Amino acid sequence: MADIQTRIIEVDDMLVRPGTYFNPQTEIVVIVDDSTSIDQEIFNMEAYEGSDWVRISDDIPVDEDGLDGTLEEFQTHYHGGTAGSVSGTALEQGDGSDDEEEEEPDQDPGRED
Repeated sequence: MADIQTRIIEVDDMLVRPGTYFNPQTEIVVIVDDSTSIDQEIFNMEAYEGSDWVRISDDIPVDEDGLDGTLEEFQTHYHGGTAGSVSGTALEQGDGSDDEEEEEPDQDPGRED
């Protein structure tokens, strides 16, 4: 199984390399496709720099079933930690059992003393 760290890519590299990318913090998927071309004559190239982007449409022309399959395949091959590791959320929630150092409240719930 490959290490997830080998799949991390910088934004500058991502934008020139076709593929499907996911940011775990923002949960945004970016699909880079270089198979199409737009007539360059519609742009005044002097007004644009290499880092400028033009929004073509607000529509998302992606086959959602295909994207779901790609994300599912990635999730089955790559996962964080070891098989016995516990996520940070699970640690925050606890195991559901009372710890010995926890004290019982002195009053009944709902009573204000």
